[in-house]
Amino acid sequence: MNLSPVVIAIPMYFILMAIEMIALRFQKHPGYRINDAITNINCGVMSQVTGVFFKVLSIGIYTVIYEKFAFFQIPANVWTFFLLFFLYDLCYYWAHRMSHEINLFWGGHVVHHSSEEYNLSVALRQSSTQTFWTFFFYFPLALLGFDPLQLILASGINLLYQFWIHTEVIGKMGFLEKFMNTPSHHRVHHGRNPKYIDKNHGGTFILFDKWFGTFQEEEEKPTYGITTPVRSWNPLWINIAHYATMKEEMKQIKGIKDKINYLFHKPGWLPSYLGGYRAPKEIEANFQKFDTVVPSVMNWYILFQYILVLILTGFFLFKVDQFDWLTKTGVSLLIIWTTISFSGVFEKRSWYFPQEIIRVLVFALTVYFFLQSIISLPLLLSSLGLYTFASLFWLWKNQKLTSKISTASL
Repeated sequence: MNLSPVVIAIPMYFILMAIEMIALRFQKHPGYRINDAITNINCGVMSQVTGVFFKVLSIGIYTVIYEKFAFFQIPANVWTFFLLFFLYDLCYYWAHRMSHEINLFWGGHVVHHSSEEYNLSVALRQSSTQTFWTFFFYFPLALLGFDPLQLILASGINLLYQFWIHTEVIGKMGFLEKFMNTPSHHRVHHGRNPKYIDKNHGGTFILFDKWFGTFQEEEEKPTYGITTPVRSWNPLWINIAHYATMKEEMKQIKGIKDKINYLFHKPGWLPSYLGGYRAPKEIEANFQKFDTVVPSVMNWYILFQYILVLILTGFFLFKVDQFDWLTKTGVSLLIIWTTISFSGVFEKRSWYFPQEIIRVLVFALTVYFFLQSIISLPLLLSSLGLYTFASLFWLWKNQKLTSKISTASL
């Protein structure tokens, strides 16, 4: 059973998002767009299911260092946990800051900044590759002798804290602004305005930004997103787009030295013969958010399917330790396939309709595999039969509409 605080808190995420939607409605704030919100959650889902495999890298190596090379054995109690939590946030600050200041590392973090909205769903927009570029920043804690289980708990609480600060509902918070990371401070961090870029990297505390010179007060309202918008709802492409750009730019760079400089200098760096550093520009007067519009009947279909997939994902993550590697891999691929499939509707892709029929059938078979020993067979088969029939009937009924959308341009 997966007792990660992040997994356990999944129902609370959606309750808080519902409360935020209500608050935004009272404030007459547009707040959420269904294509953006689902893409945010899709990135989080993809991050969680791929994390099932990558935790071996991060926690495994940390544990080896702790067991073989720790200088001390720090006892686990309330006071040492408070110390660990503070030191963890210090390590997080540097991991986060370097994820902004090193081009290669930015490829693992840019996912989180690529939404052009700012609401609680953005907190779930996490990368599937960031672990590769940040896990070693926490190794000093292993050398000091902090237990891996304590580290997992500190990491989970730190991440949970950062969920609620992704909102425009809450303004400035007075005295807390002096030492805690708040919605106001974090809105700055997500701004693509030149004065806001690479500021306020702290997770729970804002103290480190003030100590190390990366603090910026929220002044004018930020414009959210990244300087080169990804312009896609596909969570897989969102995860690899920066790396794809790097690959193309690396082809133009001559010599090993400049290629290494390109990898480890700030995002935007190029050698002088290619124009030099490309500094962030002021927001264009005619700037418009990326958006696509599809008929509401398509959105309702996605929402219906999405709720079911989220239930499967939650069940999978909660029970993940009980599955073999083949099952983990198969279910992970199905979940990732589903998140990509939904982007096909939002982006009006021609491949959406035929592959969705196959996906519905595979999804039904997967649910049957998981629940056949838990739910009575007649109830399970009738429920899955109804789901499959309703889904395929919907696709058939709206085939002409789907075809029309598929041939439309973005």
